[in-house]
This record gives sequence, C-alpha cells and structure tokens, in this order.
Amino acid sequence: MTVYVPEEFTQSEADILRRYFTNLDGPVFALVNLPEVVKGALFARYSRSPKSLRRLFLDEFVGDLDISGDQTVDATMGLERAEELYEKVFFEYGDDSVAQLGGVHLACEQASNVLTKILEWGRLMSYLEQSTRYISYDSRLGGRYRYFRDPALLSSRFGTRYVGDMDRMFDAYSLLLTKVTEHVRDTVPRDPADSDFVYRQATRAKALDAVRGVLPASSLSNVGIYGTGQAFEALLLRMKAHPLPEAQHYAELMLHELRKVIPSFLRRVDLPDRGGRWVDYLSSTRERSSELVQRLFADTPVDPVPEVVLVDHDAEAEDKLLTAICYAASNLPEQQIAERVRRLGAAERAALLQAYVGERENRRHKPGRAFERVDYRFDVLSDYGAFRDMQRHRMLTIEWQRLTPNHGYVRPELVDEAGMADVFDDAMARSAALYDALKDEFPEQASYAVSMAYRLRYSMQFNAREAIHLLELRSSPQGHPAYRRLALEMHRLIRDQAGHTAVADAMSHITTAAPELERLEAERRAERRREG
Repeated sequence: MTVYVPEEFTQSEADILRRYFTNLDGPVFALVNLPEVVKGALFARYSRSPKSLRRLFLDEFVGDLDISGDQTVDATMGLERAEELYEKVFFEYGDDSVAQLGGVHLACEQASNVLTKILEWGRLMSYLEQSTRYISYDSRLGGRYRYFRDPALLSSRFGTRYVGDMDRMFDAYSLLLTKVTEHVRDTVPRDPADSDFVYRQATRAKALDAVRGVLPASSLSNVGIYGTGQAFEALLLRMKAHPLPEAQHYAELMLHELRKVIPSFLRRVDLPDRGGRWVDYLSSTRERSSELVQRLFADTPVDPVPEVVLVDHDAEAEDKLLTAICYAASNLPEQQIAERVRRLGAAERAALLQAYVGERENRRHKPGRAFERVDYRFDVLSDYGAFRDMQRHRMLTIEWQRLTPNHGYVRPELVDEAGMADVFDDAMARSAALYDALKDEFPEQASYAVSMAYRLRYSMQFNAREAIHLLELRSSPQGHPAYRRLALEMHRLIRDQAGHTAVADAMSHITTAAPELERLEAERRAERRREG
C-alpha cells in the first residue's frame, strides 16, 4: 500500500529530525528525546497548522531549543536492547498495570477522516486532530487534493471515477470557500477596534465552517496521539480487527514505530495465542452481531425522528444526586442516607445543591463526582461534521452507525445567502452517486465518498458531570453552529423533558446567544496574547 506522500528534507534538516523522530519517510512516527512540554506544545500547534509535524518542528520549534547535546542521538534506529525488568514482569507474569507507566507521543499523518474516528475511539488516550475550521482543504499535497486513495479501490473498475469525483468535490469546496468568504466580508462589517488580521481570520473561519460539509470523509487529516503502552495495545488490536483496510494497514505502521520505543509493552499484539485470539474475538462478535441484526431488522422502515432525542433518563435522579452529595460527608450507609433525603424539604434540598455546586466563576469550575450518579442517553441524527466534534469527548459512551448518504444532508444558511446552493447540492449528488456505485463491491471504503454534510445516526450516553463539561463547552460562542445546536437541545431536554432542573441550572455557563462571527472573540484574545 503506497498512498502516503513522503516529505522531502535537506541533509541538515534530516540530521536534526532523526534525533527526535523514529522515521523520516513514513506517515506514522513517534516523538522521542524531547521534553514533555515540547511534545505537548507541538501537538497543540499541530491541530491548527496545515504542516506535517516534522516540518512544524523544523519551522517553529528548533530555533528555540538547545539541541547541541543530542548530536549523537539517532531515534530512527529504535531500541537495540530489551528492557529486561519490563520484559519479565509484563510479558512473563502478565502484569498489565506495568504497561500503564510508559507513554508515547505518536503522530498518524495523512489518515482519512474515517480512520481518525477509529483512532480516537478509546477513552484512556489524548488526541489532537487537524481542524477543518482553521485549515483550507483546497491546498494540494504532492500536487494532488488531500483525500485518501485506497489501493484496492483505485486498482478496481471504479478507480478512475473515484479520483474524478473526488477532485470535483474538492473543486466545489474551493469555489464555495472563495464565494462564501467574499459574502461574509461583504455583509459583516469590521469593528474599527479589530485589526485587519483578526477580522480576516474570523471571517475566514466562518466560511470554513459553512463549506466543510462538502468535504468527503476521505479527506486527509493529521492526528497526534498520546497514550500508555496498555492503551496503545488495545487500540492496535481494535484496528487489526476492524474491517476497513486502511485501519489494518495503519495498525501495522503504528506497531512498527511503537516497538522502537516501548517494545516490551506490545509483544502480545501479534502473537497468535494472545493478540491473535483477541483480534479473532473482536472480529467474530462484530460480524455475527451484524449478520443477525440485518436478518432481524433489514426490512424495517425508518421512522422520522427529531435531530436529538432523549431516550433514557432516571426519574429519581435528583434524590440519587442528593444522596451522592451527602455520602462522602456522612458516616451513614447509602440506603439510610437515601431514605433521609426523600424526607428533606425543598429549602434543605436547594441548600445542599447550592453548597455542592457553589459559585462557578467559569466553566472549568465543575462540581464533584456526585453528579456522576445521574445518566442520560441521547439518540442523535446530525451532519457528520458535527459528529466528528462530539465524538472526541472521551468520558462518555458513543456508538455510531455506518456513514451513508441515506439520511439526507444539511446545507448551511450561509451557503444559500451566498447564492451557492446549486454548487453545494451538485457536490452532494456526486457524493451520493459515488457511494451508491461503491457500496456493493467496497462496503467499507464506500464511506470515503460521503460528504460531511450528510447526516449520521449515533447514540451518546453520559453522566450529569460530563454533561456540564460537554454542553457548556459545545455551546460556547466560538463553537461551530452545527454542534452548538445539538448542545443547546440536549440542555433543553434535560431541563424540560427529564425535569432535571437542578442539573440544568448547575450548567450556569451555557451560552444561548449566537454571535455573528463565532471565532471573533477567540481571535481577539489570541492577538492580545501575541502582543504580550
């Protein structure tokens, strides 16, 4: 599989890079021999830059580091000796907790947006993904548009059509971005207090938000991952068991690079009687479940539903929340506390909640784990772009269905206002037709053809403490309109349908007002920081 566009480095650049990156010519590589704060800063900058990580390091970080002491280091060589203690404890005795003590920063570049969701499935890892809100996707990589080219698909009878249709969708994206940006700047005046740079950045971001729906799920992204050996082992096994060929291929690339850094933690992954059996288990349960569900439900018509549905909540949530609040500060058994809570008066209940929640000066001041006693489950049907943002919240349970064009798409009002609805609709029709052509022979790869404006059905289950974090963050003024709408509707359903006013009121940093330029205030703050 040769789908990666390799980078070119001068000899002096390569001499620097090989001290800190486990290879210089592949899409997957680990970061080593760097301070943790530098690796973290690199990943943070990564999400908003069109550059690769290695190029970003050369252009923006090397000049601020003292690298003279690392001249003899060559990270591309990997480890030549085994870590004998880890080898004995972890592999021979099976102490998984040891594998929680070694972590790796790993970059996965030029991965499709379908693959990024597979990479970001696990809870116990940290991720940063290249954002469609800050990066224009009409720039080319190695002379071609940035979308994944599956080798099997390209060598099939659909190869020429796939490339042609993808190129046309990216052409449409480029045209839409130009026209919508012009429309925004024609209709939204610049505040005299704002610099031209701030204004142009904020208006560009609004246009990028509006037109990202045209991008197909094959669009390439860079993902930075930080995780322990145990977390990487679980991720690799899931990827090996996944039916998408791209996922299986990247699993092999990741395993190769990780073994240069933490070899002992990953010995089980490809052993037939260890990782092999685990992969077989994951594959067989998925396949059998899918086959049975298809037999049972394939002919069932799809009922129309709202965008967000609260499908499960607890009628006794407030009593359970108050009981949990009292538990840690009491010496009574929980059942006795619950009985006493049920007899509390309204003023006493309100006082307990107020004392526990306190005065939240900002959204980062969150009440404690008592709020984890209350759970919600939502069924959501949103555009794929919004799903990508909601899916990244790790402290919840999320499951999603196959990405298809069958649920229709969402066209932003701003596209209509710019007079570009026909261009947008033509791209959606091209996307759906390509999916339909591919789905029988390439059922997994067909999702590459689906544009992000098409809707996907997924379930989200989380507790009230996570709801405070998730809904306040995703309703913030700088948020994308698509997921702001979802967050506000979830908050309304918790308050009005579930009747959990105490939980809803604790979310005191929910923002309902929609700004004209979502990124304007954030760009203003960034400029103030730059000016120091």
